[in-house]
Amino acid sequence: MQELTTAELRPEAGAGLADTAGFSAPVVVTRPARTQSATPWRHRLPAIASQSLRAGMRMLGEEADHGRLLLFSPVFLGAGSAFWFLAASAFPLVASLLCLLVLTVAVLIASRSRAALRATLLALALVACGVVSAQFESRRASTVILDSAVTTTVTGRVERREGDGRGRWRYILAVTGTEAPEVKRPPGRITAIARGADAPFEIGDIITGRARLTPPAGPALPELNDFSFGAYFDGIGANGFFYGAPTKVDLQAGPQAAGSTTEALLEGLYRLRSSIGDRIRSILPGDTGAFAAALVTDERRAISNETTEALRQSGLAHIIAISGLNMALSAGIFFVGFRMLLSLFPGVAQAYPTKKIAAAGALIAVTAYFLISGFAVSAERAFFIMMAIMLIAVFFDRPSISLRNVALSALVILAISPSEVLGPSFQMSFAATLALVSGYQLWKDRRVRENAFLKLPLFRPIVTVAGFFGGVFLTSLIGGFSTALFSIEHFHRLTAYGLPANLATMPIISFIIMPAGLLAMLLMPFGLDVLPWKVVGFGLDLVIAVAKTVSGWGGDIGIGRLPGWYFAVAVAGFLLLTLLRTRLRHLGTSIIAVSTLILLLLPVPRPPDLVISEDGSLVAIVEAGAMASNRERPPDFIFDQWQRALVLPKHDPPKMLDGPAIPPEGEDRRVRLSRDQQNEARSAMRAAAASGEANRFSCVKKAWCTSRLGNGHVVAVIDNAAYLGPACDAADIVVTSVRLRFNSCRSGARLFTGETLRRTGSVELRFADAGLEVATAFDALSRPWKRHRAYDWRSNSFVESGLPDVSDSGE
Repeated sequence: MQELTTAELRPEAGAGLADTAGFSAPVVVTRPARTQSATPWRHRLPAIASQSLRAGMRMLGEEADHGRLLLFSPVFLGAGSAFWFLAASAFPLVASLLCLLVLTVAVLIASRSRAALRATLLALALVACGVVSAQFESRRASTVILDSAVTTTVTGRVERREGDGRGRWRYILAVTGTEAPEVKRPPGRITAIARGADAPFEIGDIITGRARLTPPAGPALPELNDFSFGAYFDGIGANGFFYGAPTKVDLQAGPQAAGSTTEALLEGLYRLRSSIGDRIRSILPGDTGAFAAALVTDERRAISNETTEALRQSGLAHIIAISGLNMALSAGIFFVGFRMLLSLFPGVAQAYPTKKIAAAGALIAVTAYFLISGFAVSAERAFFIMMAIMLIAVFFDRPSISLRNVALSALVILAISPSEVLGPSFQMSFAATLALVSGYQLWKDRRVRENAFLKLPLFRPIVTVAGFFGGVFLTSLIGGFSTALFSIEHFHRLTAYGLPANLATMPIISFIIMPAGLLAMLLMPFGLDVLPWKVVGFGLDLVIAVAKTVSGWGGDIGIGRLPGWYFAVAVAGFLLLTLLRTRLRHLGTSIIAVSTLILLLLPVPRPPDLVISEDGSLVAIVEAGAMASNRERPPDFIFDQWQRALVLPKHDPPKMLDGPAIPPEGEDRRVRLSRDQQNEARSAMRAAAASGEANRFSCVKKAWCTSRLGNGHVVAVIDNAAYLGPACDAADIVVTSVRLRFNSCRSGARLFTGETLRRTGSVELRFADAGLEVATAFDALSRPWKRHRAYDWRSNSFVESGLPDVSDSGE
């Protein structure tokens, strides 16, 4: 009820009452109050919307006053780069530069009183700048990628090398020549694995050998990671292996000098890096030494697959990467230790700023760590945050840990390497850093209630220990949640027990491994590093034991592929949640929650019925709970990605038939079958499909495989082009890795060849009422990292059009 005085009801009456002697209290009357439910929603909505808009604008102004809008500058810059990289075709560089120029001028002349317009124009200018920087990086890379697999004799100069602990060495070679056959469009740089050599080659040696080279792999399935994209910007044009041990061209000559001063400096760093790794592995054998070398030099190939898988399943794989944890511990230990050392000398502590001197020492130490770490993205990101931003901030008495420092480091990395915006390392590193710094600032700004009881000397050790483990718990929790979205997007899985594993290992890493490792590196030039490395080995043995124990619990949760819209929307919500400081950040929480709810409510997309690798050598039938492939031992690189993306861990190998291959094994694969041999093969394929188990391949080794699907369609996979005619007659879908000059069967069967798959990439097939639905990894080949797929070595040109629709049964 509302109370109103008579003066409020009738002002003129109130004036007269005021002059009446002896009367001071107003007469009170009552009327029913208008409740909220009495007003229809349609009448209240405009007011609510207006009030919410005013509140939102007020909070936006507060965000701008605190400089939070500046934090979104790397977001817009990265969005522009990502937009250009993901576009189906490139934009003209001149048009992009003109657009950037116009937006820049518009920002400069925009009135400062119109802050919203100015901020919008600045955001668009940053997007355009990201587009331009991506185009310049692509032009700067200009990597020549091998167009198709080839066996040739390669001669090249060793630029880098890395051992795997099992007698194999991975070399990065600058190719100087090929022969038998001579590759018309040779890549400038390749990676090749060599085995059998008594000793590894030195950086700068010219080596030669017979090698099998293949282009960098494309997506294992549509919408998965395209490895040729990363290879293009890394300057790697082919991967391969040597048949036998390669040889040095001139046994008497020493390593050849680099072509430029920059290359000479880089190769000097790689030599130092290799020698440090060899030294560590000579002191600590096995996985322990390989683990220790990975922490210092980022050389991970020597760690066994068993230990690597245990670290991954337990959520401890981030320890191997030289990331913020390693950099922070190294810089922090050096900073605190050096400052304590200086404090032992009162004259120095009183006369000089020991904090800044210690920061300078930590700056030098972490710079040296970065230089010998191999320049990984995680190390690059941590280096710019820890060194270029946070430690330098100490010199100017500025706060070291802030979101502005994270934004500045992101701007630096995106300016140097815009392509990293699409990489999992960059995304997961900055996601974890953003979440941790945001959480730190919320914790720092919290209201603290003093508790005199906890300040008693008896409870101080307990509070210290509890604070340490509480910090580790919160750090692991925030880091795990912040990177979960990106782990699902890129690796299609989650680790359930990462939190207890990190709680168990962080004290070991913080108090045993990193301090002893830093001491060992300082003593290594004097040859006194054996004992510290033994201490590091003891700590790493404990970490490996924890990893294997936790991985034995299971907890590796397969998620599979998620719709593309969800990742983009969820990332937008995450950025709002971590970069804003007012209640507007809860808008990000709402976006994540709503998008996740929609994802859970939407029907699960139908999985493919058949998947084909990009070279046609591996085909799998997808059914509930398992995949049946045409290989007894499918290649792990491709098949593991299929299993993670489709969440199908079980593999049904083919049933091998006893019939011999026609023509016999070792005979010319281009031989043509006689009519009787064709009839025999056709009958054998039809009999195998009819009598074999549905959704499982029946195969004749090195000849053909066939299977009858649950819907009655028949699939045939042939390793020998001589069987193409019988396969086209006996099956509805035919797949071959042979690069034929036609793309259809005379019988009407759908044909996928090595040549068509080279252009389309991997393929997914779904049988629907309207017909066969085909999803391919590539729709166009105009982008630089896909361009090699359109190259024709016969004409030494790029062929844009598809293959002619020529029918041929092989008869």
